[in-house]
Amino acid sequence: MSNPTTNPLRVGLRQERVIAPQCLIIFGASGDLTQRKLVPALFELYKQRRLPSEFALLGCARRPWSDEEFRNRMANALKKEIANHSLEWAQFSSGLFYESIDLQRSEDLLKLGTRLEEIDRIRATHGNRTFYFSVSPKFYGSGCRALASAGLLNDPKRSRIVIEKPFGRDYGSAQALNQLVQSCGKESQIYRIDHYLGKETVQNILVLRFANAIFEPIWNRNYISSIQITAAETVGVEDRAGYYESAGALRDMVQNHLTQMLAITAMEPPGHFDPEAIRNEKAKVLQVARLADEAEPWNCCVRGQYGKGGSLKDPILAYKDEPGVDANSTTETYVALKLFIDNWRWQGVPFYMRTGKRLAKRLSEVVLTFREAPVHLFDSAGGSPTANQLILRIQPNEGAEFHFEVKSPGSGMRSRPVEMDFSYDESFGEPSDEGYVRLLADAMLGDPTLFTRGDEVEAAWRLYTPILELLENNPWQLPIHKYESRTWGPAESDALLAKDRLLWRRP
Repeated sequence: MSNPTTNPLRVGLRQERVIAPQCLIIFGASGDLTQRKLVPALFELYKQRRLPSEFALLGCARRPWSDEEFRNRMANALKKEIANHSLEWAQFSSGLFYESIDLQRSEDLLKLGTRLEEIDRIRATHGNRTFYFSVSPKFYGSGCRALASAGLLNDPKRSRIVIEKPFGRDYGSAQALNQLVQSCGKESQIYRIDHYLGKETVQNILVLRFANAIFEPIWNRNYISSIQITAAETVGVEDRAGYYESAGALRDMVQNHLTQMLAITAMEPPGHFDPEAIRNEKAKVLQVARLADEAEPWNCCVRGQYGKGGSLKDPILAYKDEPGVDANSTTETYVALKLFIDNWRWQGVPFYMRTGKRLAKRLSEVVLTFREAPVHLFDSAGGSPTANQLILRIQPNEGAEFHFEVKSPGSGMRSRPVEMDFSYDESFGEPSDEGYVRLLADAMLGDPTLFTRGDEVEAAWRLYTPILELLENNPWQLPIHKYESRTWGPAESDALLAKDRLLWRRP
């Protein structure tokens, strides 16, 4: 498999590590994730010359497809990407294979082992294997057990497992799943994936803090008054009603994506840039994080569910009217929370998190609001000076902006707020990679930095246990508040911040 040409700017900017000969095995390869995210990410890695020539992808599912049918289905799913890269696709797809596999059948495990040995010979992958579970979470434990029983996880240096979210449904189930998975292989072989951590702008939080002397000294309770973390979506539940009804926004977004952004934003500097050093600091943050009112979670948590919206020409269904949703559903599509981190750096600084579907804009961001100047010396065009803010844009328009006061033109000494802006696209001449591109490469490289460790997962679930227990035992104490689609959520969410004389940022 020859390497394609690539963007010379990209070659100049990137200094990528070399992935060893590799066979990536995707369980659930007939599913949506494989077509929408995984194979496109692998093809992007190929176009960037980051896959070795000794690479193979083995798709596994119960459907009785052939190698050729699997290749054709992937080609059909990637029509737009292939349009201008037909030669590259022909070369890349020659390394795609398929095997009909049910991990619960011992004869299929033997068949899998035989096929992997055959691919090792054909593609010279040297027995290096990454097993990716793109299946229902209920099969994570049994799938790992099946691979271990077949001896496919015996070599911790040449075999690893990638597990999608959600990893458990609560603290107890996460503990049990950790114990089961860790009994099948070493923790160093387990890669719990959260695609938010693959985003350049999430990783940039670390660089912004620890590579710039102007930020780290003020990244604490002495200078920062509050932090907001937002992940807003304009889409509804779409075709995920079956999953979403049993999960809701808290399990689907807060426990993983938002909590990981919280950990990276609040962590202490690691002693050196090492995967375990970074994951140690993230775990420490989550272990001392708590809800603002654990005894009465309804005082620091707001749940919402989207109602109708849109226009006469383009009406939007309410969540309860979506196909597959219970007409009496109390599943939240919106969550807003207030938390504290009880350590020296952040004591007393409120962290506000919110996520929701059918909101006014699609965006993910972290907003750090700094304390006001001790004395207001100047009149402001806005009535009073605006607090300085550092806004880290995760998506879209990836980058950062800083809001501060300057002198307004003219006579007198009036101030007005202005912005300084940094954009990844404008600065580097290319959009940043989609999260799965980075994470698939790291998994095959054996780099766990951007993957969640077992104790992190458990600490995250423990953080939200008071809410989950309340919803299990007394759900009426944490009611669902309706909000109109394409707005910023229920009014009760605004009231949560109004208690502290604050407002949510609305870009």
